[in-house]
Amino acid sequence: MPANSETILTESTYDGSTTTITGEKYKGDGYYGRSDGVHTVQWTLTDFIGTVNIQATLAINPTESDWFTVSTNTYTVAESSSNIQSFTGNYVWVRATVNSWSDGTIEKIQLNH
Repeated sequence: MPANSETILTESTYDGSTTTITGEKYKGDGYYGRSDGVHTVQWTLTDFIGTVNIQATLAINPTESDWFTVSTNTYTVAESSSNIQSFTGNYVWVRATVNSWSDGTIEKIQLNH
């Protein structure tokens, strides 16, 4: 089966006013009916302080209450790195959120499945 690779959150630099970002929803394995449910996310940060969350839902037409967190990564000191994490589930939609953001840049967050 073909793999999908999408940027689910584009470059954003802390501007002193926005502490939370909620990205758009992107199709996960469950949307396509794939049985393995393997998703891999890569996020690249520069001098970032805050929390990067990956959320998913099993709902076809999700409301805000349908989303749950599958990965949380908190950085309390300036972090410049590229990180990869895999998770498994037949999620219909996947999105990225950023919370408690107080400094730095999110270069991008990519989803592969």
